[in-house]
Amino acid sequence: MNTLTIKIPETLEQDLIRMSQQAHISKSELVRQALQAFLARGQGAEPFVSALDQAGELVGCFNGGPVDLSSNPEHLRGFGSV
Repeated sequence: MNTLTIKIPETLEQDLIRMSQQAHISKSELVRQALQAFLARGQGAEPFVSALDQAGELVGCFNGGPVDLSSNPEHLRGFGSV
């Protein structure tokens, strides 16, 4: 087996230690499993497409409406629990 040395922040190391203890596996095994899962997800998976990319030409095509639509709770009266 080959060896790979990486530098990680202390917080990530603490998370790694905690997770390896919970799973009862070594840190190396946990990192191998995480790396395999990450690489497998990239194979054959469709590329990430954001909501902005999907909306395409619709973004910015509306003129008018209240300028505080996203920040004024009054506009949400009657929707959900607001």
